[in-house]
Amino acid sequence: MDKEARLAGTTAAEHPEALRLWLRMLTCTQLVEKQIRAGLRDQFGTTLPRFDLMAQLERAPDGMKMNELSRRMMVTGGNITGITDQLVGEALVERVPVAGDRRAYRVRLTAKGRTLFAEMAHAHEEWVVQAFAGLQDREVATLHRLLGKVKQHTQTPISEDTPS
Repeated sequence: MDKEARLAGTTAAEHPEALRLWLRMLTCTQLVEKQIRAGLRDQFGTTLPRFDLMAQLERAPDGMKMNELSRRMMVTGGNITGITDQLVGEALVERVPVAGDRRAYRVRLTAKGRTLFAEMAHAHEEWVVQAFAGLQDREVATLHRLLGKVKQHTQTPISEDTPS
């Protein structure tokens, strides 16, 4: 049972509407992510973290250093190393030495990796579009705009003077 379903057993007066909305957003995110993970596994024999790493590299044709990948993906360097090792083994990415630094290297997609990523990215886009297919274009635009307002507001630090 998801968090939203557990909350449903309580009365609305017990919880602010904002909490109910937050739990709805979490539930929807988890459901869409579950579908994407299943699609990547079933159609491409890969995982979401591998897809995400390849997506970062697709945006950087010259490649990226491991610490930059780690920072952008918000995971440990060890996680990046493990995924990179797998992708190198499948000839989807390569390690390229960094001039002037014998210890450093950049990771970049190979031609094979770019081709596979393009196929995965197209499927990923279709899965996301399908997840929102129950909404009209106008509703998608409204939801995007409203979530943009939430994003903007949450980027402002909460002060002790802010009413709760």
